[in-house]
Amino acid sequence: MPAKGYVEIFVEGCKGCNLCVINCPTDCLALKTSETNSYGLHYAYMRDEDNCIACQNCAVICPDAAITVYKKAS
Repeated sequence: MPAKGYVEIFVEGCKGCNLCVINCPTDCLALKTSETNSYGLHYAYMRDEDNCIACQNCAVICPDAAITVYKKAS
């Protein structure tokens, strides 16, 4: 099944709270534990773009509004 959406994460705005990762129903987000942003914090990234369904759970739960979800046109 082709991807239905895409998640863009503002790395400098992400504090790595992991809420988006936990609330993603398709498990397409993860924390980047090998890198940090300029504040020294691990940040979320889109691990599996093919599974994104553009549900927007991640954007709604993000306390820092660091996530934008785009829905692909059919």
